[in-house]
Amino acid sequence: MRAVVISSPGGPEVLEEREVEDLPAPGEGEVLLEVAAAGVNRTDTVQRQGGYALPPGASPYLGVECSGTILALGANVPPHWAVGDQVCALLTGGGYAEKVVVPAGQLLPVPKGVSLTDAAGLAEVACTVWSTVFMTSHLSPGESFLIHGGSSGIGTFAIQIAKHLGIKVFVTAGSEAKLAACKGLGADVCINYKTEDFVQCIKEETDGKGVDVILDNMGGSYLQRNLDSLAVDGRLFIIGFMGGTVTEVNLQPMLARRLTIQVAGLRGRNLANKARIISEVEKSVWPAIVSGKVKPVIYKTLPLSDAVEAHKLMESSSHIGKILLIPVHDW
Repeated sequence: MRAVVISSPGGPEVLEEREVEDLPAPGEGEVLLEVAAAGVNRTDTVQRQGGYALPPGASPYLGVECSGTILALGANVPPHWAVGDQVCALLTGGGYAEKVVVPAGQLLPVPKGVSLTDAAGLAEVACTVWSTVFMTSHLSPGESFLIHGGSSGIGTFAIQIAKHLGIKVFVTAGSEAKLAACKGLGADVCINYKTEDFVQCIKEETDGKGVDVILDNMGGSYLQRNLDSLAVDGRLFIIGFMGGTVTEVNLQPMLARRLTIQVAGLRGRNLANKARIISEVEKSVWPAIVSGKVKPVIYKTLPLSDAVEAHKLMESSSHIGKILLIPVHDW
């Protein structure tokens, strides 16, 4: 089969699509997918650079989400899955390929009204946002929510599901085009982090109270300002470290306002944990997608052979929404 390999850790140019050994038959509780499209994520760029320790048993190939068609079933796969079903999947790796093996517990049906290709941009963002902001931080209707990087794949999804659930949404982004896109998706307050102080903007918009939950992809460089932006009993959830992992912080606001900091990722979770998240997403998020209240935001699709360009685009941060890679099947 064809897959994208990393010739050596480094920049986007180290990616190369080539012929690789075919996959073994799916094992117990697994299915084999013909990949229709794979989502490109920040995790992939970190792995390409050599900065990501793979979980045990992970595929050596990039790609933590995809859409596709079931080609074969392993033993004891739940009976509601069948060969020919169109699905999207949360992966431990391997999406940048023509085929991938995935545990059945990490499959979701392609939602009605969403194309098989576009569905590749749903699994990672839906599972990330739902597991962090809703299952863990318990963001609730009537509360307020700040999303850093509102125009990212995760950001565009988080805006929509939060607004659908009756939550006031604040976002930061770095250009007027990105802010306009966030506004168009329903964001209530859009802040240009390059020209405005988001802490001050939030205090002005909330009469000094702050927001209830923050979803942060920056880490160290934003930690103090995030704490300063939270309301009493506020929750900060960190899902990335684009601003570094080390900082000095005044912890007094945490004590004074009973604040919580949480950090987690998806990839290293065990199968049971991922299956629970998938089940919750299908129950709580998929109906909003089927009804058209939440839609995948796809910025660009590229052939799998253009993985280098996809990573350059991801690292430029000029995109709005998801970037997808499409394998060209020749069998």
